[in-house]
Amino acid sequence: MKIQSLMIENPITIRPKASVGEAIELMKANSIRHLPVVSGGKRLEGFLTLADLKQGLIPSMLGDVSLDDLMIKNPITVSPDDDIEFAALLIYKHKIGGMPVVKDGRLVGIVTATDMLRAFIDMMGILSTTSRIDVVLGEQPTAFKKAMQIINDHGGDIINVSMTTQQKGKRVYYFRLSACKTGVIKKALEKEHFHVLAAMD
Repeated sequence: MKIQSLMIENPITIRPKASVGEAIELMKANSIRHLPVVSGGKRLEGFLTLADLKQGLIPSMLGDVSLDDLMIKNPITVSPDDDIEFAALLIYKHKIGGMPVVKDGRLVGIVTATDMLRAFIDMMGILSTTSRIDVVLGEQPTAFKKAMQIINDHGGDIINVSMTTQQKGKRVYYFRLSACKTGVIKKALEKEHFHVLAAMD
């Protein structure tokens, strides 16, 4: 999935010469926590967070701090053509809550950690009525294929599969299925010596 499919297009922005107070009021009025700073032609100049603005509010009243002082210059950005996995990695690595989406130096959108979490929840089918089987698989290349075949043969319609990072030659695979009774599938897997950690209807 590309960033373009989940980003907020035409986000609320502010000009570099606006006051700190104006930026805070704009955020509060629109219930947002991130505010791109743009100049003419939507050219991105910086990025503001509500937390940074609140810290600078009192100094700004004394005339010592401007938006230019508080905004993140050269913020981390993504392109609308980037994959959401790439954006999620940036957010996790840099511990940030959102990023401007830029094309040819111009702001085209904004994407937040909440937007990506929603996308991953949708992809995983977590909010829909589903079942799940958690299976420990070894390193044998045929193990995954065999487990999938057993699940399919016993009425499991696989929606998606996720996994943990590999540890000591074993990895847990989470098979999300269309809603079904998982007891039969669990027994069939265990009969073939698979270790089933959980089976949830």
